[in-house]
Amino acid sequence: MKLYNLKEHQEQVSFGQAVRQGLGRNQGLFFPSELPQFSDIDALLEMDFVTRSSKILSAFIGDELSEETVSQMVDSAFQFPAPINKLRDGVYALELFHGPTLAFKDFGGRFMAQSLAAVTADSESDITILTATSGDTGAAVAHAFYGMDNIKVVILYPKGKISPLQEKMFCTLGKNITTVAVNGTFDDCQALVKQAFDDAELRKEVGLNSANSINISRLMAQICYYFEAVAQLPKAEREQLVISVPSGNFGNLTAGLLAKSLGLPVKRFIAATNENDTVPRYLQTGEWSPKVTVPTISNAMDVSQPNNWPRIEELCQLKGWGLNELGYGAVTDEQTAETLKQMTAEGYLCEPHGAIAYRILNEQLNDGETGLFLCTAHPAKFKEVVDEILDKDIPLPGPLAKHNAMELLSLERDNDFEAVKAVLRSVQS
Repeated sequence: MKLYNLKEHQEQVSFGQAVRQGLGRNQGLFFPSELPQFSDIDALLEMDFVTRSSKILSAFIGDELSEETVSQMVDSAFQFPAPINKLRDGVYALELFHGPTLAFKDFGGRFMAQSLAAVTADSESDITILTATSGDTGAAVAHAFYGMDNIKVVILYPKGKISPLQEKMFCTLGKNITTVAVNGTFDDCQALVKQAFDDAELRKEVGLNSANSINISRLMAQICYYFEAVAQLPKAEREQLVISVPSGNFGNLTAGLLAKSLGLPVKRFIAATNENDTVPRYLQTGEWSPKVTVPTISNAMDVSQPNNWPRIEELCQLKGWGLNELGYGAVTDEQTAETLKQMTAEGYLCEPHGAIAYRILNEQLNDGETGLFLCTAHPAKFKEVVDEILDKDIPLPGPLAKHNAMELLSLERDNDFEAVKAVLRSVQS
């Protein structure tokens, strides 16, 4: 399977090259040159999670890695479930927070670590992973790569703009993990990552790679839990399925649409955002006009210039799907809090990102349709916010309690490329 650069189509690379590079020339995203399809979806849905995921990922990777190797990678990466939870008749939550860092990013982060290990097995040179996080990516990537030989990880995050518990989950590890609190927004952090990838000399010097959802291996892994969700639904509820996706950088929605392109029966998707509503406004007006990022209580979605949107436009164009087929909506902090209270009254404890997806799903679900919304993180990862809104004291699960007691090891830097460059060079020295 070849992948091409969305900005320079003539740049075509193998899966291994795409995983190692992260981005193509001119900061272009890689995209599959062929979109596989499965003829017997029912048979696929009958398989267990690991077997089915191995087949899905092998279809994208092709013969570059053997099916046995891909199966071993998936088995190592997906060692936790992705259960659905019925809230009421016809409405389900897909819980993606049962991994080691209690967030959906565990699926992509761990599979990327396995992918990178597989495609660099014979390499003697060191690799530096550089990534930006608005919350959960940092923990998933840090834990997935922690202690790996020849791989250094540098994670940029906006100082004071992620939850304290999110910060503790990945800024307390040390060893080959370096975390940098940037005085700026997530979009600033993302821009610094792009600048680093544009610096050819630096890329070569430190063996630069990215673990954001711009890395195709992370995105591919996320396809798998959409199939797992549908496999758990009663067969009668699969045909009129509407999936609401809390959206920040739009990797999760891209993965869902790729799942649909493989043949997964999804009637429509809903892009659910907070007040950083670039995409909902674009779908409404046709004008792409990002605003300054607004801090919200759903901070993992505080993204005004989502990186993955070009992949969604490319996929829709290739499949002949109109962007007007996407549902969309934006939710304020006040509405998010109101929805969290409503969900608790209905017997389900959630957190801000899942609440946003649930609210817009409820607003747009029609009679006869089945609704599924994604819960992307454990409520305790946003303990301060959720406790205050619900007047509760959510107990910390084991991993959070452990890291909460540890010392922060982050560096603090201004929003300055030269400062980030110096950090990248220092971790390899």
